[in-house]
Amino acid sequence: MNELKKIKVLVVGVGNMGKSHAISYFNNDGFELVGLVARSDEAKNKLSAELGGVATFSDYKEAIKTTKPDAVSINTYPDTHEEIALFSIENNAHIFLEKPMATTVEGAEKIKKAADQNSKKVVIGYILRHHPSWTKFITLAQKLGKPLVMRMNLNQQSYGDLWNTHKMLMASMSPIVDCGVHYVDIMCQMTKSQPIKVYASGVNLTSEIDPNMYNYGMLQVTFADGSIGWYESGWGPMMSKTAYFVKDVIGPEGSVSIIEPETKSSDIEDHVKTSQLLFHHTDGEKLDEYINTETEPNHQELCDLEQAFFLQAIRENVNLDEHLNDAINSLKIVLAADTSVREGRIVEL
Repeated sequence: MNELKKIKVLVVGVGNMGKSHAISYFNNDGFELVGLVARSDEAKNKLSAELGGVATFSDYKEAIKTTKPDAVSINTYPDTHEEIALFSIENNAHIFLEKPMATTVEGAEKIKKAADQNSKKVVIGYILRHHPSWTKFITLAQKLGKPLVMRMNLNQQSYGDLWNTHKMLMASMSPIVDCGVHYVDIMCQMTKSQPIKVYASGVNLTSEIDPNMYNYGMLQVTFADGSIGWYESGWGPMMSKTAYFVKDVIGPEGSVSIIEPETKSSDIEDHVKTSQLLFHHTDGEKLDEYINTETEPNHQELCDLEQAFFLQAIRENVNLDEHLNDAINSLKIVLAADTSVREGRIVEL
């Protein structure tokens, strides 16, 4: 039996997610990690040493030309996603692209079109799609009837390096855009309905960012089936230690909630973590169900699952049209929310 060819992969960006993905590629026999690209010499050199001395680069174009990868993993700030993705595809590489796809819907659609024209796979880093507990959360929500009321948030208290990272992210997009794509995507999976309008509001709670940017925002989205979704997100040292973990959905037949009592608003891993799902039934004769999820994968294991899917998509020629359409759809919703904040109006979709 012929051994399958390893997929040569280049990692661009080695921050929190980039580092985790690089480790996944290094530990997956289906990949050959051929290079790390980052502006910080300290970060990429330290990671290179941990991963057996893999080659390092400062310029992604030079790295692609030198290593000729089969795949490029893009984990940089969102305002660089479109440029790096298009260059990678043009140079014959499949891409794994951290969320959000781009800073505009038009940019995301360009990436999808380029991938189609060049027969390349594009997998977006929607980590919750690979999370067993969140998959169960969606499945149970779909048993509640219609319409649905979906409530979710991610308010993250941040200091030091993490706050600096958040401030860098806010140079190009707000928290409800950057983080919102995850949770709006969950809502879309729950309803399987078309979003029709969005209203949002936001506020700048710090003097450390552009006064035209906001570090806290909330959105409300209405779907064609009558379902509604609420999402809020904020970053910074002023964020609450308590009012940050809401993940539940309500329908005519009851409700489903993620229960995670022992979490920290400053720990990003806690925002995807669960210990129990509570399935409440409208029918009073049915007892509430507590579903234990403590054996769920940790952050690194979730990244491993994402990259296993990326490998499968390449090797088995998986059709990713729906995957990309969903990513573009959730981006469209959160960008409409950003427009709503800035123009003070309801945005029709």
